[in-house]
Amino acid sequence: MATFQLSVNGQSRTVTLAPDVPLLWALRDTLGLRGTKFGCGRGICGACTVHVDGAAIRSCVTTISSVARQSVTTIEGLGANGLHAVQKAWIEEDVPQCGYCQAGQIMTAASLLAVKPHPTDQEILDAMSNNLCRCGTYLRIRRAIKRAASAQSASLGTAPSTRRGAA
Repeated sequence: MATFQLSVNGQSRTVTLAPDVPLLWALRDTLGLRGTKFGCGRGICGACTVHVDGAAIRSCVTTISSVARQSVTTIEGLGANGLHAVQKAWIEEDVPQCGYCQAGQIMTAASLLAVKPHPTDQEILDAMSNNLCRCGTYLRIRRAIKRAASAQSASLGTAPSTRRGAA
């Protein structure tokens, strides 16, 4: 057992766990943040996606020791001041059916928009291709990402790219 310091959703947290415990279980079982889901346990499906220092990672295959002293954001902390633009768009586009994969989908989409504020359809497909949705809501997911990109642009006063092929 070892003690690890990390920032989770903007709060300093200390956990005492074996160094090889997956971040997913530290979040869910130790810290009680159950929005991040267990899907495959192999980093394939994306249900467990969280942000570490702003980058989307799979928490089921990331050890607690590898994120010590880093900033972790879960679905519970994504919209620190209310709903994030992606969360709002998800609601407006009525994306979820069963909802199980949605936290991971949203976290991946938010990470995409942080680095590509105006993604093309292909960039959306590429970024989201490793997040699985058994209900098949992929078209609504893409529409929600585009809606969130537009909403973020409007709030920041920026216009989408006019290059050929831009969404």
